[in-house]
Amino acid sequence: MRALFDDTHDAFRDSFSSWVAKEIAPQYMDWERAGIAPREIYTSAGANGFLGMQIPEEFGGGGVDDFRFNQVIAEEFAYAGIGGAGLGITLHNDITIPYYLELCTDEQRQRWLPGIASGELITAIAMTEPATGSDLASIGTTAVRDGDMYVVNGSKTFITNGINSDLVIVAAKTDPSARHTGMTLLVAERGMEGFERGRNLEKIGNHSQDTAELFFDDVRIPVANRMGDEGGAFRYLSSNLAQERLSIAITGVASAQAALNWTVEYVRERQAFGRPIGEFQNTKFVLAEVKTAVDVAQAYVDQCVMKLIAGTLTAAEAAQAKYWCTDLQKEAADRCLQLFGGYGYTVEYPIARNYADSRVTSIYGGTNEIMKTIISKSLGL
Repeated sequence: MRALFDDTHDAFRDSFSSWVAKEIAPQYMDWERAGIAPREIYTSAGANGFLGMQIPEEFGGGGVDDFRFNQVIAEEFAYAGIGGAGLGITLHNDITIPYYLELCTDEQRQRWLPGIASGELITAIAMTEPATGSDLASIGTTAVRDGDMYVVNGSKTFITNGINSDLVIVAAKTDPSARHTGMTLLVAERGMEGFERGRNLEKIGNHSQDTAELFFDDVRIPVANRMGDEGGAFRYLSSNLAQERLSIAITGVASAQAALNWTVEYVRERQAFGRPIGEFQNTKFVLAEVKTAVDVAQAYVDQCVMKLIAGTLTAAEAAQAKYWCTDLQKEAADRCLQLFGGYGYTVEYPIARNYADSRVTSIYGGTNEIMKTIISKSLGL
């Protein structure tokens, strides 16, 4: 019933889901226990054409600027119950690559895009700081110009791909006296002196996603690694947040759909009081409510994807999608887990991991409280 995909997207979905089943799913629980996924999944994804679909072919990408391919990847990870390990790839594709495509000079594109497309260069973006979450303009990391270098000092936290990343887009204050126009984007590279990774944070979910603290102690980043204009970071970050939030919404509604699928299958088989628990009215009503909510949310998300492709998606529409779908993701996981009984609380069942992974989604990418502020502003309030 979804009208936004054509045969090319369907073939891409078949290829990607087969790759997930072969390369990700068999090792996924080992990575969850280890707290990190191997770098090799990026090079494997790159070799199979699942990274940088929008990167021009001359740099090794797919050369197709169509966010529906990104949507397929996020959905198939969710349907397969792949949380943590999949987030790094969706961040790489959906959130960081647009900055490299929109802001890089020709020299930077030659230097970075081939490795990003192949998976040899894993990307991250560092905005959040220990004392600064959604209030991006209040970051404290500084970058002082010294000739053809910026000297960077400060720290970041909750950075997805923080351990595995080779290229990190760092938001830093080049003019601390200017709240919105004094912030600049710089690309820190693995191995730069003074650039250190902290601990891989232990989280309640998404265990195989390396989420780390980053420290900058007099790190000398060349001016040649600056993205865009000095002082332009807040504008650049704000313009790309709509796609980031839509990406989160896509995963949210797909995760809710996955929870529904697993639960329908389970209640058909699980017996209680001499019959399948799917025959009880409470079970039927719960799943009817979840299905309706998922289908309605999916229709809105698909509409937002087409608006993004057309260049008409607004910040408020993306905020609506992110807020609604992540709240739905949490509610669906909770209600579906209840129908599994005690088994739903064991990590061998994907519903348990779905439940734990879902909790952070209303926090990252801007809290849902911030989303409501954005929506209310669009109403003139």
